[in-house]
Amino acid sequence: MTTPSEPGDGRPDPSLNAIMSERRQLINLAYRLLGSLAEAEDAVQETYARWYTLSSQQQQAIESPGAWLTKVASRICLNLLSSARARRENYVGDWIPEPLPEPAEWSGGRAGGTTIDPADRVTLDESINMAFLVVLESMTPAERVAFILHDVFRYPFAEVADIVGRTPAACRQLASSARRRIRTSQTPAPPTARQAAIVKNFKQAWEAKDIDALIGLLDPDVMATGDGGGLATTVRRPVEGAEQIARGLVDLAGRLANLTILERTVNGQPGLVAQQDGVIVTVYAFDIAGDRITHIWAVRNPEKLRPWTVHGGGVRVSAGDRRGVVK
Repeated sequence: MTTPSEPGDGRPDPSLNAIMSERRQLINLAYRLLGSLAEAEDAVQETYARWYTLSSQQQQAIESPGAWLTKVASRICLNLLSSARARRENYVGDWIPEPLPEPAEWSGGRAGGTTIDPADRVTLDESINMAFLVVLESMTPAERVAFILHDVFRYPFAEVADIVGRTPAACRQLASSARRRIRTSQTPAPPTARQAAIVKNFKQAWEAKDIDALIGLLDPDVMATGDGGGLATTVRRPVEGAEQIARGLVDLAGRLANLTILERTVNGQPGLVAQQDGVIVTVYAFDIAGDRITHIWAVRNPEKLRPWTVHGGGVRVSAGDRRGVVK
């Protein structure tokens, strides 16, 4: 029986490797557009399904299969983002983007020879950290797609326009609006080594149940947001204030004697995971400004912890020169 990966004479299709090599790039793009690795994988699966519904003549007529796959995947994501708004309105509690383990080996560069103002350049680690992804959730679907395609993956606005279905000028405005949201909501983060030291001190203070030390590491207006999705116990609404959060953490440590806290990289930045009986049950991501933690995201929804429990924390996501890596 002839499969989509073979021509009619049964020999391997020489174009298959070129087509499948785009998968990593597509997942990298789709994850940033959707904030969910599971949804990104589904979007990419649908993209390939559409490719294989084309006849061999139609496939051969496509000058750049990679560009075709990117366009289709981006449009699928755009549609998913529109429907996701309705789904998330019915979500139990707050919806937090799916956290990813150790991303390692970020690569830089820009694609297509497009000149980008350095002030508008989004570094690759920034494009995946939790604070960044949370801001993306506040954007309209069109803003998010235009911004990610142009500012992160370096697609020219002419190509973005073809994907979004608007003029290049309109897409430029969408990206500009998205950029303002990012600049308004984010403060410069300290160097990674400093972030790691603060998270380490936070872990030690938590383990020691030292409320004063915890308060000293938290911004007075710090906020903690939990995501259980109705499948795991967590606070239904964000908790504000250093003392309230510190006391809540100490209370949690006191109630869960078998809780183990480990330092891990979460979405490219220093974070923590909580284990119970050797199984990761919570992933903590942090936003840090100066020497204080300004936001804590605690993801407990087991469906969002799949990369940590199924793949053993071995997911790798990177981007640059339009080539990403997911392993």
